[in-house]
Amino acid sequence: MKLWGGRFTEAEDALTEAFNESLSFDKRMYRQDIRGSIAHAKMLGKQGIISEEDSEAIVKGLEGILSDIEAGKLTIGGSAEDIHSFIEAELTERIGEAGKRLHTGRSRNDQVALDMKMYTRDHMDSMVVEIKELINTFEKLINENRDTYMPGFTHLQKAQPTTLAHHMGAYKEMLQRDLSRLGDTRERLNECPLGAGAFAGTTYPLDRDYTAKLLEFRKPTNNSMDSVSDRDYLLEYLFDLSTIQMHLSRLSEEIIIWNSNEYRFVRISDAYSTGSSIMPQKKNPDIAELIRGKTGRVYGALQSLLVVMKGLPLAYNKDMQEDKEFAFDAMDTVLDSVKLMNGMLSTITFNKKRMEDSAKRGFTNATDVADYLVRKGVPFRTAHGIVGELVLLCEEKKCALDDLTLSDYKNICDKIDEDIYDAISLETCVKNRKTTGAPGELL
Repeated sequence: MKLWGGRFTEAEDALTEAFNESLSFDKRMYRQDIRGSIAHAKMLGKQGIISEEDSEAIVKGLEGILSDIEAGKLTIGGSAEDIHSFIEAELTERIGEAGKRLHTGRSRNDQVALDMKMYTRDHMDSMVVEIKELINTFEKLINENRDTYMPGFTHLQKAQPTTLAHHMGAYKEMLQRDLSRLGDTRERLNECPLGAGAFAGTTYPLDRDYTAKLLEFRKPTNNSMDSVSDRDYLLEYLFDLSTIQMHLSRLSEEIIIWNSNEYRFVRISDAYSTGSSIMPQKKNPDIAELIRGKTGRVYGALQSLLVVMKGLPLAYNKDMQEDKEFAFDAMDTVLDSVKLMNGMLSTITFNKKRMEDSAKRGFTNATDVADYLVRKGVPFRTAHGIVGELVLLCEEKKCALDDLTLSDYKNICDKIDEDIYDAISLETCVKNRKTTGAPGELL
C-alpha cells in the first residue's frame, strides 16, 4: 500500500510504478532514514505530540529494524516505493498503531532532504579520513625522497631539475586544498531541514532545535521552503569530488607516463596492474588509467545535477529524485579512487638512478648557466642568448652542458671559468633554489 494511496481509486500503471520508484537506489540511506526517524519520534514524545509510550515503542522498533538490516536478517526490498515507505511499513507491521504516528508533523519532502544531507555528510567524513591517509603517504614519499633528483617539466619537456619530494609535495598541496574545500562545504551543509514539512512547516509544536542537536547539526535551516528545495550542498560536494578526482587524474597521467618503457621512472606493484590477453610481456597501469577515465563520469554527475536544478520552481519537485543515482555513483567512484591511489603509491617503486640520469640530460641546468653568467655581471637577457648558443653546440656535439670543455665554454663566453662545473651540477642546481616553496628548501 502506498503512503499516499487514500486519494486514488485506480491502480498505478506498472511502468509508472517502476519509473517512479527509488528504493532500488535510495535504500543505501537506511541508516540515515532510521536515525532521522528516531530523532523525530523522540521529539514528538518530548513535545507531547504523541505519547511517551508510543515514542518509546517507535524508537525501540526502529532500533530493531536497524539491527536486523545490519545483521542480514531483514532484506530491503518488496513493493515499497522508497526507503522511507519501506521503513515505515516495516515499523507499523512490528509495533502496530504506534508506527502510524511516526510521520506526524513530517513530510517525505523534509525526510528525504534530511536523509540526503546526512548521507552526504557521512560520506564527506569518510572522504576526509581517506584523503588524510593519502596525504600521509605523500608525506612519507617526501621524507624518503628529499635527495631523489629528477627532471621537472613544462609542456611535457624537460625544464629544470627538481626532486621527487618537491614533485610529490605539489600533490600534497592539492589534497590539502581539497580538505579545506570539504570543510567549507560541510559547514554550510550542516543545517537540519527536519521539521520543514512539505515546504511550509506544520501546525504541530515541533522543537527543531532539539532534533537538530540530536542529529549533530549546527542548527535548523532558516526557511522551510528552501529546506526542501535546496541541493546546493550536493552541488558543492560534487564540485569538491570533481576537483579531487581531477587531482588524482593528473597524478595518474604522470604515473602512466613514468611507467612507460621510454621513461621507466616507476615500477607499479602487481597488485595495481593487469596484463594483456594476447601479449604475455605486458604489465599495464590499468588502475591509474581507470582513475583517469572515471574522472569524466564524476564531472558528469555535477553537470547532471546542475541541469536538473536549473529550471525548478519552488518548492519540492519530483525531478529532485534524480539527484541520487549519479551522486551516489560519483561518491563511490571518488572514494574508491582515493583508496586505490593510496594503495598504488604506498607500493610503487621509484627508479632513482633513472630519474637522476634523466635530469642530467635535456639541458635542465641551462637556466643555471644563465644565472651563473648573471653573477659574473652579464645581463640576464644577454646570458639567455649565450646559453642558447651553448645548447646548440651541445646538440652538434651530442653531449650535455656538463660535458662541454672549458675551451668550448670560453669560445662562446670568456667570462666562464672552471667553477662552471660545480655551479651547474645537479645537486647545486637544486640546493641553490631556496626561495619559499622551492625544492632547495626541502634539502
